Amino acid sequence: MAKLKSTRYECEHCGAQSATQLGRCPGCQAWDSFIAVPEPAKNDASQMTQKFKLGKPGLMGASLARFEGHLERGLSVAADEQLAQKLISLAQVQQAEQPRLGTGFTEIDRVLGGGLVPGSYLLVGGDPGIGKSTLMLQLAGTLSQRGQSVLYIAGEESTHQIKGRACRLGFGDADVTLLAETDMAQILQAIQHKQPDLVIIDSIQAVFDADIANTPGSMAQVKACATQLLPVAKTLGITTILVGHVTKDGAVAGPKLLEHLVDTVLYFEGERYKDLRLLRTIKNRFGATHELGVFQMAAGGLEEVNNPSLLFLGGASPDAAQNTQPHLMPGSVAVCTMEGTRPLIVEIQALVGQTQYATPRRVANGFPLARLHQIAAVLERRIGVDLSRQDLFVNVVGGLDIDEPAADLAVALALVASWRDLALPAGTVVCGEVGLTGEIRAVRAASQRVAEAGKIGFKRVILPAGQARDVLDEAGAITGIGVKTLPEALIACQLAPKN
Repeated sequence: MAKLKSTRYECEHCGAQSATQLGRCPGCQAWDSFIAVPEPAKNDASQMTQKFKLGKPGLMGASLARFEGHLERGLSVAADEQLAQKLISLAQVQQAEQPRLGTGFTEIDRVLGGGLVPGSYLLVGGDPGIGKSTLMLQLAGTLSQRGQSVLYIAGEESTHQIKGRACRLGFGDADVTLLAETDMAQILQAIQHKQPDLVIIDSIQAVFDADIANTPGSMAQVKACATQLLPVAKTLGITTILVGHVTKDGAVAGPKLLEHLVDTVLYFEGERYKDLRLLRTIKNRFGATHELGVFQMAAGGLEEVNNPSLLFLGGASPDAAQNTQPHLMPGSVAVCTMEGTRPLIVEIQALVGQTQYATPRRVANGFPLARLHQIAAVLERRIGVDLSRQDLFVNVVGGLDIDEPAADLAVALALVASWRDLALPAGTVVCGEVGLTGEIRAVRAASQRVAEAGKIGFKRVILPAGQARDVLDEAGAITGIGVKTLPEALIACQLAPKN
C-alpha cells in the first residue's frame, strides 16, 4: 500500500487544485468547495509514471495511465461477450411510452409535463419559509387519497409537527407513512422495506452518511447521500423527491452535481410576505423546461390559480378599466408574455420623473436592467424622447420576472406614456421585441398570446406587422393591429405627439 506523503485540496465543482485549503475557489468562485484528497508519495508516483511510460503530466497523462491499466488487467472472454451484448444500435431500441401519475394538482402536472414518471428523481428548491414542506405534504396527502403509497422522510421536523401541519391542511387522516430520520443507512433500509410509490425527503441537506466525516449539509455529504438514493429510485421504480435549500444567490445548496444527477429540477419562488407562489421548471428530462405553475398561500395551504393572468393584471384588467374609467393610468401597459408554453397577461408600470441627482436613476423590478437601458437609448435616438435627465422606474406587477424580449414594446410604451402623462386606450394589450433601429421584431407563439388576450377580455392587440395575420378569434371580439416601427406603435396607442 502506498504511503501517503501529503494532502492536496480539490474543488468539488470544477476540479481546481491547491496545496492549501481555500475558502473560495479561484476557478469557479464557489465557496467552501475544497475537499482534502490524499496524495501518494513521490517514489510511488514516479514508479507509476515509469510503468505506463507517460509523456506529459496532467489530465491527459492520468487518463492514459488509467486506460493502459485497464489494458494490462485485460478482459476475460466472458466479460467481452457480455459487453458485446450490451452494445445496441439506436435503430433497434424500441420506443416506450413513459407512464404518468397524476398528482391531483393541475399546476404541478403542468410543470412536470403531465405528471410524475415512476422511478423519476426530482429536486425541489426554494427559500426558507416559502412553503416547500407545505407543498410536499399536500402532494403526499393528495396522492395517498388517490391510492398511492407515500413515504415522507422528515429530517428537520418531528412527526408531531408534521401531524399538526397535516391537520391544518386537511390531511390529518391521510395514509402517509412518516419517518423522522437523518441517517442515510436507516432511510435506505426503510425504503427497501416499505417500497412505496413515492418517497419525499425533506430535506437532503439534513441527511448524513455515517461513513463520511463531514458535517450534514456539506457538499461531500449531499453528494454522497444523493448518489446513494439514485440507484434505489431507478432499480425499484420509486419516484423520489428531494427538497433542497438554496444559497443566498438563489442556487440549490450543495454541489452542482446534485442538479445534474436528478431528472427534474423545480424551483419554488415567491415573496415571504406575499401570497403568490411560483413553481418553475429549470430542468426536465420528461417534458418541456421553463414551465410555470402558480399558487396562492391561503389559511388552508397552497391553492392553485387557474387563471393567473387576472392575478398579474392588477388595475390593467380590461373589465375594471371600462367600468371605472375610460382609460388606464398613464404609464400602465398590459403585455402578453410566455412562460414555457403558457401565455400570461401581465401589467407593466413605468414612472418617469425629473432627477435630483447628477446621474439619473434606472430601477427595474422583474425586468432586466440592461434591456431597460437599451430601450431608453432607442427612445432617445429614434423617437426623440429625452430621458437623459429623467429617473426611470419599471415594475412588473405581481412579482413575476420577465426575461423574454417580447416585453420590450410594452416597456417602451409605458415609458413614453409616463413621460407624456398619457394613457393607452382601455382594453389594449401589446407584445413585440424592439430592435436597436426602432423596428418591432416578431415574437414566438403570437397566436397563443392573442387567444389568451381575447379570453381575458381585451379588444385590441398591438403586435409585429408580420404576425398580425395570426390573430385567431372566431367571434371577432379582438382586433389585431400590426406595427413595423416604434412611431407606428405610438400612433396605434394614441401616444404620438399632436401636430
